Formats: sequence, structure tokens, C-alpha cells
Amino acid sequence: MGRQRPPRLSLDLLRGFRAAARYLSFTQAAQELSLTQSAISQEVKALEEQLGAPLFTRVNRTLRLTQAGEQLYRAADEALALIDAAAEQVAGAARSLSITTTVPFASLWLGPRLHDFARRHPDIRLRVVASNDNLDIAREHIDIAIRHTPNDVSPPSGDCIFEHETFPVCSPSLLQQAARPIASAADLASHVLLDLETIRNGRPWYDWQLWLDAMKVRGLKPAGYLRFSHYDQVIAAAISGAGIAIGRWPHLASQLRQRVLVAPMGDAGVARLGRFHLVVRGGATPGPVEAFLSWLRAEADEDTKKRAKATSTRRPSARRAGARATGSRR
Repeated sequence: MGRQRPPRLSLDLLRGFRAAARYLSFTQAAQELSLTQSAISQEVKALEEQLGAPLFTRVNRTLRLTQAGEQLYRAADEALALIDAAAEQVAGAARSLSITTTVPFASLWLGPRLHDFARRHPDIRLRVVASNDNLDIAREHIDIAIRHTPNDVSPPSGDCIFEHETFPVCSPSLLQQAARPIASAADLASHVLLDLETIRNGRPWYDWQLWLDAMKVRGLKPAGYLRFSHYDQVIAAAISGAGIAIGRWPHLASQLRQRVLVAPMGDAGVARLGRFHLVVRGGATPGPVEAFLSWLRAEADEDTKKRAKATSTRRPSARRAGARATGSRR
């Protein structure tokens, strides 16, 4: 008797199952694939009938993969990823490039500059995936990651392109208010602080708290807080004069050069909280990767050369610069 042939599984059925397994939800899988929940349910049922084994169980109204489901999901996810990547190349997408970085870096530094790269390389199609989590670039088919690495985390093997520096920033009009100077950490008590409140790699992130900790300042009670979930909202509020924000370098290179924002404490207010590194996926198409990295390094070098001028402001007197409220320092 000949060996029994395995069932020929439809790619459509596998795609429906893969999405359902990823989200553990037929509803979310249907939304991703632009299908109905009923269609996903029928596809999974058809796949189970072909295989002769259940792929999901329901526990307290939630889906869980069975052992067979977990085994099929691992294989289907890897196989479909390879098929999709090969299909893109065969279809002429070999000159495409996917990049991931943090949301603030993408919106304030990278995004506004990409028109220059597109002008220089019109044959390369760009895709930017902004996420504050460190995505698995192999699984997500991303060619280049611009990773933020905090000081207490071992850096990746890729090149460092920027130091990540943070410092108070405000509008020039706010700085000109003589009755409320911004020359030291103690002066912040007279101002509204504009703060970013978000989650990064599963951990809460507050811009002001990180800066205060780095500068060893405690006991500060500002005039008020305005908190936002996105960094570009924080910066828009700072430009409008609503308060003082934590500026980031290199994110605000353009805003500081154009003087729509200023760094009132100068170098004395700088806290270095990490670095940005480049990570390239193994197997990424060399031509587009090399073109983008060359352009990116040139942009980074240009900003680094202009940094001192961009962040300079009127210097406070030695007495003001050294002033600290009693108990404000550890």
C-alpha cells in the first residue's frame, strides 16, 4: 500500500487560520483580511476537516490554540512569510525598503526628510513602520531598524548614529518673560510642564520623570502638568507657548535651528539617556539598503555638525545657572 498523501491545503485557508491564530480572535482576523467573522470561522472549520484535528479550543469565551494548532501556526507563519517575500521580489518589488523606528523619531526627524531621499532615489519604494516597541525585523519583513537603546541596555551590534539627548525646550516668547526665568531646575516650579505619557516595550514612559531622575532633581512641584499620549502633540503645545517640554536630540534638530523652540538651560540642562543604532536584517536587498544608509549617515553627520548652534541660547548668569532650590537635588 502506498504512502498516504497529505492533504493539499489552500493558501486562502492557511491565511485565514494564520490571522486567527495570531490574534486569537476570528473578529480581528476578519478585519485584517477584509472578510466577515463567519467566513473566517468557515475557513478554520474547513481546515480542521481536511486535517482531521481541532486547531482551536474555547476557554471562558476566549480562543486558544491546540497543540496541533500551535504546530500548524508556526509552520504556516514561516511559510507564508517566505512566499510573500518571494512574490514581492518576483513582482518587481526588489527595489523596496521597509524601515522601523520609534514613533517620535519617525514623525519629527525621519518623516519630514524622506522627500529628499525619494528625490534622490525615485526607483526605491519606502515603507516606514513606526513603533515604540522593538519589532522583530525578520518576522515583520523589515529591512532596517533605527533602534533607541537606553543607557542600561546592551546596544545592538549595528552602528551608533546619534546620542539621544534630552533637555527642556520652550517657545522663544516664554523664555522672554523676565518675571519667570528658566535658567535652572528650580525655575521650573513657576511653569507648566508638557509631558509625554506613553508605553515603551511594555513599560510606562514619562519624559519629565526620566529627565528629573537623570539630573538628580527631586521634590519639584511645577505650576501644573499637561500630559499627552504622542510626542508630536507635546511639541506642538510647546511651540504654541503652552509650557515647557522635554526636547529630544536629534528629533528637534529642525525646530531648534529654525528657533521655533529654544533650549533655555543650554548644555547645563542636557541629560543623555541612550543612543540610536542601526540594525540591518540579514538577507535584505543590498542596493536599497546601502543607498538608504548612505543618505541617513549624511543627514546625521550634518545635524551633528550643526548641533551646537541649534541648541545655543542666551546664557544665564553664573549665579542663576548654579541656583537650585533647597532639597531639589539629591
